[in-house]
Amino acid sequence: MDDRLSKYENKMQKSLDNLSGEYAAIRAGRANPHILDRVMVDYYGTPTPVAQVGNIAIPEARIITITPWDKSMMKAIIKAIETSDIGINPGNDGNTIRLVFPELSEERRKELSKDVKKKGEECKVAIRNIRRDGNDEVKKLTKTEDMSEDSVKDLQDQLQKLTDKYIKKVDEAAAAKEKEIMTV
Repeated sequence: MDDRLSKYENKMQKSLDNLSGEYAAIRAGRANPHILDRVMVDYYGTPTPVAQVGNIAIPEARIITITPWDKSMMKAIIKAIETSDIGINPGNDGNTIRLVFPELSEERRKELSKDVKKKGEECKVAIRNIRRDGNDEVKKLTKTEDMSEDSVKDLQDQLQKLTDKYIKKVDEAAAAKEKEIMTV
């Protein structure tokens, strides 16, 4: 692969990594500690991720427990979870916060499946935009550097193969997440 294309591969990989992060935040009926990644707690005036103020555990398939290291943070953690978009009401016993994930209805599964497809399509569009930017730069190379048309065509072919590879990875990630959501 040409060195001039490596920056486009890095951008495509970042798009794929971003998609993976978004998929991790979609709850599929079982407990996944990654849904708490975006929940920020007001820790003495500083927004802090939940994972940095307590111990997160999964004692059962559909339960997440959070044990704060500082018991005075209990109310702040509960408030952060309630105001987040995860849609689960936390319960607590004074020492531990429990998040119980309800079984997803068929309708909710289909809704989440559509969301997964939509995020996958957005990622594919981002990857295609990166390809377009790469093709534009390759075309400029013919004017600035003395490159033959065959060399330009070769670079464009390599960029297309790279794009196809990442589009395939996006499709695989979307299919895996959809399967996870639709599994009862």
